[in-house]
Amino acid sequence: MRNVYGSVASIGMDVHYKFSTVVMRSVEGKVVRRERLEHPDRGTLRAVLAGWPQEVPCVLEASFGWAWLTDVMKEVGLQPALANSYKVEQMRKARGLAKTNVKDAELLSLLPLEATDWWKVWLAPPEVRDRREWMRYRSSLVAIGTATKNRIHAVFHRHGIFHEFSDLFGGKGRRFLGELCREGQAGEVRLSGGSLAGLRGLVRLLDHVRGQLAEVARALRGELERSPLARRLDGVPGFGLILAHTLMAEMGMIERFRDHGGLARYSVLAPISHDTGEEDGSRAPQGRHLGHRGNQTLKWAFIEAAHGAVKSGGKWRAMFDKYTDGGQKNRNRGYIKVARELVKVVYVVWKKGVEYTDSPPARPGSSRREQMERFFGSTRSGTGQSSQPMAAVR
Repeated sequence: MRNVYGSVASIGMDVHYKFSTVVMRSVEGKVVRRERLEHPDRGTLRAVLAGWPQEVPCVLEASFGWAWLTDVMKEVGLQPALANSYKVEQMRKARGLAKTNVKDAELLSLLPLEATDWWKVWLAPPEVRDRREWMRYRSSLVAIGTATKNRIHAVFHRHGIFHEFSDLFGGKGRRFLGELCREGQAGEVRLSGGSLAGLRGLVRLLDHVRGQLAEVARALRGELERSPLARRLDGVPGFGLILAHTLMAEMGMIERFRDHGGLARYSVLAPISHDTGEEDGSRAPQGRHLGHRGNQTLKWAFIEAAHGAVKSGGKWRAMFDKYTDGGQKNRNRGYIKVARELVKVVYVVWKKGVEYTDSPPARPGSSRREQMERFFGSTRSGTGQSSQPMAAVR
């Protein structure tokens, strides 16, 4: 029997829910075979994949639904790789191609023949994806809880029910809600049958969501006790149980970042410049801003941690004050600066397996002043004079 896969050098797969469109190319880039891969019958799927050449890269887009399929491909000895969906889209637009299943598969099959892996993104292993499932499940619960609280507030607005609690869902507020659900009346306001039934259902839903969140928290605390990395991240200023697990879920493994700058770019915390032409010395440089291509969840985590670190005081508050004139202006810029510094700290704590300390050991041969300048910036002005007051101004 003729080997139909003998000349195949690359495989591109446009993956959908129930099927994949497959294009295979030779080393010269010529299309040598097309297939339609059906997904529902897992046994038949494995049998078909097992017949493909194992040493050939199979490229899928890093979009929804790739995870289980790459697991099956690895089980039968194939070499799946993920392509950046945005880059593939720009490649298709640059070529003026229509978006069809076949065209997408053809583009993906070309990528392994490129000189470099500019298109490739990290394929997260099952254990990392499982941690992401925990965190995204928790995120969905928080969103449901927030929406439920908003609907309860809406019931109060529609019926003119007023209260003096700073938090309606705190201890005293919940007692007030419980009494309202039992009696159906607050002061002179009596809820109608439909409104009361809706309020009772929303309160029960909120209680259920809180119970589910408590279960997630218990599971994460158990992981915190078992994982030295989680404990080290939990010790970084501004980070706690949730943010530490968020870092572990979204970063996966620190080895895939060459340095802390790579982690900052991935976390959308590295400024991007779009300047062009001659510089104008009369004004600040234009075009430097944080981009939007990257891991927005990590960006949120580091910004949240920056707020907590600033509240903790010490060098983090000093850094924030330095860039915000004591918190009087550009506060967002100050939090971004602190978040960027936290990226460095997290990178070192994770990469070197060390605990966080406020005063890290100096590099061999460096002075204490040089060490402090690495964390706070230069303490000297352009004239050589100290840029910080030597005594408090009263």
